[in-house]
Amino acid sequence: MCGIFGYCNFLKEKDRKEILQILCNGLSRQEYRGYDSAGIGIDGDKPGQTVYFKEVGKVAGLRKRIAESDIDTTKTFVSQVSIAHTRWATHGPPSTINCHPIRSGPSDEFIVVHNGIVTNAAALRQFLQNHGYKFESETDTEAVAILTKYFYDSRTEEMTFTSLVKTVLKKLEGSFAFVFKSSYFPGEIVTARRGSPLLIGVKTDKKLKVDFVDVEISAPEGDGKPVDGFTTLSNSRLAPPPAPKISRRQSRNFMTEDGMPQPIEFFIASDAAAIIEHTKRVLYLEDDDIAHIALGELHIHRLRRNESGAAEAPATRVIETLEMEIAAIMKGKFDHFMQKEIYEQPESVVNTMRGRVNFDEYRITLGGLRSYLPIIRRGRRIVFCACGTSYHSALATRAMFEELTEIPVSVELASDFLDRKTPIFRDDVCIFVSQSGETADTILAMKYCLERGALCVGIVNTVGSTISRETHCGIHINAGPEVGVASTKAYTSQYVALVLMALQLSEDRISFTERRNAILDGLRALPAQIKQVLDSDSSLRELANTVLANQRSLLLMGRGYQHATCLEGALKIKEISYMHSEGILAGELKHGPLALIDENMPVIIVMTQDSLYPKVQSAFSQITARKAQPIVICNEGDDGIKQGVKTIRVPKTVDVLQGLLNIIPLQLLSYHLAVKNGFDVDFPRNLAKSVTTE
Repeated sequence: MCGIFGYCNFLKEKDRKEILQILCNGLSRQEYRGYDSAGIGIDGDKPGQTVYFKEVGKVAGLRKRIAESDIDTTKTFVSQVSIAHTRWATHGPPSTINCHPIRSGPSDEFIVVHNGIVTNAAALRQFLQNHGYKFESETDTEAVAILTKYFYDSRTEEMTFTSLVKTVLKKLEGSFAFVFKSSYFPGEIVTARRGSPLLIGVKTDKKLKVDFVDVEISAPEGDGKPVDGFTTLSNSRLAPPPAPKISRRQSRNFMTEDGMPQPIEFFIASDAAAIIEHTKRVLYLEDDDIAHIALGELHIHRLRRNESGAAEAPATRVIETLEMEIAAIMKGKFDHFMQKEIYEQPESVVNTMRGRVNFDEYRITLGGLRSYLPIIRRGRRIVFCACGTSYHSALATRAMFEELTEIPVSVELASDFLDRKTPIFRDDVCIFVSQSGETADTILAMKYCLERGALCVGIVNTVGSTISRETHCGIHINAGPEVGVASTKAYTSQYVALVLMALQLSEDRISFTERRNAILDGLRALPAQIKQVLDSDSSLRELANTVLANQRSLLLMGRGYQHATCLEGALKIKEISYMHSEGILAGELKHGPLALIDENMPVIIVMTQDSLYPKVQSAFSQITARKAQPIVICNEGDDGIKQGVKTIRVPKTVDVLQGLLNIIPLQLLSYHLAVKNGFDVDFPRNLAKSVTTE
C-alpha cells in the first residue's frame, strides 16, 4: 500500500522537466500497490523552498496538473533532492490537503512522505497541539513532520539531520517507511524503515569501488534532561542526545580514484520496479536502518544498539544487482498487466522449476532448503501461514504435504493466527507464503514464530523482501514481477514451489517413489498443458459476455484439491469484476448452501476426474435436480457429462496438479467479466498489491 519515490542527483546536471518526469515515472511504476492520491515535492527557485504538486486520483492527473502549471521547467540543478508519494488513505479521506508530501507548517521546514501507520499518532498530535503547534491535515504523518520541527526547535545544541530523525523515530510506534527533506538541511535526505519496504538505487558513471555500504554504529547516548509532559507518551526525554560519536568506516563507494566525489544519482523507492529503468544496482534497507544521503554519499546508521550497550560488530548492506528487466514491467502487446501475467504462466512455472528439477533422473534440488531438510522432516507439524491468494496456494497443497511427508499440516490465515495467539513450539515448522514478502500480517506472524523458536521457511517472489531475509531458509518462486493487483502467475508459481518442496521432503521414502515420479511427469507436461488451456480464451470471453453477463452473484464448488481452486477463482472474480462470488466445498452443500440453488443462481462446478469424481457427480445431481444450470469444468474426453451442459474443458493431469490447470479458466473468466463491465482490471478499487498495514 502506498508508494514512495525519491530522487537525488549530485554533480549531475538535470533540468526540472526531467526531474519531474523521473518522479512521475517512479510513481507510475508503483501504481499497482494501490493508491487514491499522488503528490510531489521538488526544490523551488529559492534556497530551502519546496514546490508541491498534489492530485486526488491517478498519476495521470498529477502529470496534467504539472503540465498546466506555470513553473519554470527549464531551470537546471547540479544537485537537488525531491520526493514523491502515492497515498492509500488510512487517516483522513483522499484530498489534496491529506496528500503527501506532508509538511511541518507553512514554512516547509520539514517535509515527509510515509508508508505504514503510526499507531501513537493521536497521542503525539494531542501533545503537540498542547504545545501550540497547528495541524492542517488529518494524517498520522503530519504528527511526525511536526514532531521533527518540535525537536529541532527544542534543541540545546546543533544536531545533524540523521540524529534529529533518530530522535523522532524513537518516539514512534507502528510500522513505517519514511523519507525526510528539510529547508534546514538543503541537499540532504534521510530515509528510515520499520516494517514497510524501502530500497535505494545507485547510478554512477564509474563502477563503485566496493559492492557494499558500511553500517555506522553510534556510541551510547548520554542522559538528557527529562521532558515536562512528554514523559506521558513513552518515558521520553526532551533534550536530544548530543551528536553521537561515530565508529565509522570511509564511505569508499562514492569516491573516485583520487579521493574526489563523483557524479551520482540516488533513487529511493518502495519497490524495485520504480528503479529498474534507471539502474540495476540497489541496496535494501533493514528494519531500523536510517540512511542519510548528502554530498553524493550514502551513509547507513542504526536506530538502536543491542541491549547490553556493547558495540555491535560492524555490518554492511550489500549493493545487489537486480535480475529484473524493464520489459518485464511493461504490458507489451497486451491490454492489461493481468492479461499479460495470465499468459506468462507457461514460462513462469518453468522459471520456478528451472535449475531445480532433473526430469530425467527424477531428482529435485532446492538449494535454499538443503541444509534444513533433516530438521523439517523431524518436525512434529507443519504450519502454513499466509493471506489471500497465498493462503489458497497453501490450502491447495496441504493434502499433498500430508500424504508425502506424513506430518500433520495446518493452514492459517495470518491475521487470525495472531488474533488467536496460536500455540507454536520449537519443533514446529512454520512456512510463510507471500508474493511480495512484505505482507504485514504474515511478517508479524513470522516474528511471533521466530520468538517461539520454530523453524521459519519463506516462500516469496521478491528477492530482498523482509520475509526472504528474516526466515531461516526458503524458496524464491521466480515468477517474475507481477504488477496486476489480482495475483495470477504468482499463485501458480507458489503452487509449483510448494509441490517441489513436498516432493523433496519425501525423497527419503522408497514407498512413495512411484507417486513422486508420476507427479514429476505431470510437472514436465504442465507448461504445454497451460498453453492448451489458454487457447480456449475466446470461448471463456463468450461465456463472460453471455451466460454470466448480467449476473450479480456466482457460486463455485469443488471437492478435495479443487476446494482451493474454487476459493481462489471466487477471489479473482470478487477482486476485479466486483461480482459477489463464493467458493464452496461441495461436501458441505447439504449443510446450508443448497438453499441458494435455483434456476436463477449461476454455478460453476469443478468436476475433473480424480478419486473424488463420484462424490462431485453427486453434488452435480443435487443442484441440477433443483433446476440449476451449472457450468462444468471437466477434463477433455470426459463422456460422463450430459449433453447440453455448458462445459469448460481442460487437459487431464495427476490429481495434485489438476488445480493448476483448473484455475486458469477462472482467471480468464474474471478478467473478461471485468473488461466487459469497464472496470480497471489492474488496479481494482479499494485494493493494494502489497498489503503493508494490518
